[in-house]
Amino acid sequence: MKEKYQVIGLMSGSSMDGVDLACCVFNWQGANWAYEIRCAETIPYSDMWLARLQDLPQQSMEVLPKTNAFYGRYLGQLINQFIAKNKLHVDLIASHGHTIFHQPESGFTLQIGDGAAIAAETNLPVVSDFRNMDIALGGQGAPLVPMGDMLLFSEYEACLNLGGISNISFSKLDKTLAFDISPCNSILNTMANQLGRTYDDEGKMAASGICQEDLLDALNQLPYYQKKGAKSLGREWIQAEFWPVLKNFSSLNEIDILATFSQHIAMQIAACLNQYTISSVLVTGGGAFNTFLIQQIQEKTKVKLVIPKTELVQYKEALIFAFLGLQRLGNEINVLASVTGAKRDHVSGALHGNFASLL
Repeated sequence: MKEKYQVIGLMSGSSMDGVDLACCVFNWQGANWAYEIRCAETIPYSDMWLARLQDLPQQSMEVLPKTNAFYGRYLGQLINQFIAKNKLHVDLIASHGHTIFHQPESGFTLQIGDGAAIAAETNLPVVSDFRNMDIALGGQGAPLVPMGDMLLFSEYEACLNLGGISNISFSKLDKTLAFDISPCNSILNTMANQLGRTYDDEGKMAASGICQEDLLDALNQLPYYQKKGAKSLGREWIQAEFWPVLKNFSSLNEIDILATFSQHIAMQIAACLNQYTISSVLVTGGGAFNTFLIQQIQEKTKVKLVIPKTELVQYKEALIFAFLGLQRLGNEINVLASVTGAKRDHVSGALHGNFASLL
């Protein structure tokens, strides 16, 4: 492999904010890779794409492969515009895609955004489909970021992502652990939408509400929080387990429900940090801008919460998928069995296009 690569990482999370694109430069420094985010941008979804992605799980069978191909073409067009706008020379594209189904207990997951369509649209080599190999090996197909956290952010004891779902990765006794903690922005944003806002800016609406103890207790008693070992959350769990609890308390004031859910997230995250005696944690994802949520977490733990520069807060996941794509290019292990529960550590990601010139 070369000593320097320029990789575009793409990420679309369950919070449905849009598509994150980050052009990342990786330099080999003799023993490890150093990174730089050269430029990054979030492209919000149009109303059409929002409706299409939200409705896709309920659509007829033929709509699914059609949308997979069209969404791949759409991502390719976004990449082309991003490259032209920033005058980039790109070696590789690494795309997470957008999760439509995630049922590891049933042996499948699906992230749409056909890698072949992206490669055809951009005429660049593409790595996509990072989760299915892990599912095939008996794992959760998640989380995938720990390898990047371990190699790019080793100065922090743990990395906490407050995205559509909150998740954490850390090392204890020379073993890397990671898992989803709780729903996060996927619920907060939905509640804000019901109140006429795109999102709850700095958590101000939640801060104005009153925590409802009965609802808080019901949320904290969800069976997921008692599970040990590798575990992950998806849209299906939220629909089947989470929303029914809120429906039982539909008579409550919506602002109070928002305040209670924020308290719930904070309690679950703080309990995790305290359980594993973590002393400092890097906090990224859109929830890092939620001042009220961060305050609630900090009140419940002595852990030092480190919020980096805005660019890293917003684009760390896109950066890490760019890095996972680079590892796939080098045929290096990029998924850890200790965090997903798979049979073994492995190399994950499907290749599309011509990679010969990159090695």
